[in-house]
Amino acid sequence: MIPAIFVFLLWSLPAGIAMYALALGVSRIGETLPGPVYALLSGLNAATVGLIALAAVQLARKAITDKLTRLLVLFGACAGMCYNALWYFPVLLVFGGFLTFAWDIYGRAWVTKQRRRPSIPPERESGSQNEIAMVDRKTESQVVETSAQRRRSELAQEDFGGHERTEGSTQQPPTLAPAPAPQQHEIDISVHRIAAKIGLVLIVLFFAAFTVFMVLRGTLNPSPPLLALFNNMLLAGTIIFGGGPVVIPLLRNYVVDPGWVSPRNFLLGLAVIQAMPGPNFNFAVYLGALAASSTSKAPSVVGAVLGYLGIFAPGLWLSIGFQSIWQSLRKRREVTSSLRGINATAVGLVFTAVYRLWEIGYLTANQSQGISLSKEPWWLVIATATYSAVEWFSTPPPVAILTGGVAGLAWYGAVGHNLNR
Repeated sequence: MIPAIFVFLLWSLPAGIAMYALALGVSRIGETLPGPVYALLSGLNAATVGLIALAAVQLARKAITDKLTRLLVLFGACAGMCYNALWYFPVLLVFGGFLTFAWDIYGRAWVTKQRRRPSIPPERESGSQNEIAMVDRKTESQVVETSAQRRRSELAQEDFGGHERTEGSTQQPPTLAPAPAPQQHEIDISVHRIAAKIGLVLIVLFFAAFTVFMVLRGTLNPSPPLLALFNNMLLAGTIIFGGGPVVIPLLRNYVVDPGWVSPRNFLLGLAVIQAMPGPNFNFAVYLGALAASSTSKAPSVVGAVLGYLGIFAPGLWLSIGFQSIWQSLRKRREVTSSLRGINATAVGLVFTAVYRLWEIGYLTANQSQGISLSKEPWWLVIATATYSAVEWFSTPPPVAILTGGVAGLAWYGAVGHNLNR
């Protein structure tokens, strides 16, 4: 477990530290930015939308295994765009898992039974049996005849070669020893397993702690700012299934709507995190630092640490707990069927994230809260170019996003500066 935690920290901490440094810089800038900066951020956001759209398509190719999962991807995308609430996304995921469970366990068998062909009439069935018997006798005679011919051919070859043969004895041709099969070195993962009892205890402890924090979140009014920040990050890290793109709209509701982070600063950090290495969940470090500096007297690093722990702890904790029982769960048809629907619905929510980010990606001095990228056709060009460059020409995503920012600056130099006059 210790090596795994070390690898996780090596993967996530560098970008987390960089996002904290960005938060320190953003907290010191004024309310109004120069025009080229808004164009740069809008270009970065347009490229981000294209990249997330590509991720949604690639995930859909893997998640869609039949017509039902195709419908669930469509359902998740449409339902996610129509409504947004704290309880809504988990309900959609549970509903998707229930549908595939019901179809795989009960529905498929019922449909197959209904489509079964009617039974063959008795007269036709007896005639078919006679035909089958005649074919079997004919096949048997052909097999006997073929064996006799093969035997005569072997005797002729022995006589022609001058080999002596005694009655009742046969000479077997020399056989070559089979080549030894290459040895496959399998990794013994039993030494890395966690005992089932320990895993179950970890799972129970997590949900107990989660329940306590959610009760505090609902009963304390007003809640201490740092506790409220940690609760919101913990909730987002627990209920989200589908990765960074899905959690971004939820984080916007949790930190922008209460007034902890301005819409402009939220979009600025969103544009930068897409070009950073490491997980997109490091966005919570940036948001936590800004929220702490604006709502409490605590150092911003406290908010950054709370955001980091709140967003990452649920996934790490539960993955360690479920590791102990996953080998048994993965063999159960009920579990695999439910996960198939949950995964397909979660991929649909990634398409929802594409739409929501598209609607707030365009920044100007007069619209710092973000408006739809459709207001300027150039952003659509950047989004589609980013999609095509990464999908068809294997352009590294960070390079594609930075190129989108440069394209935004080019737009400002050619057109945008006249619009701001």
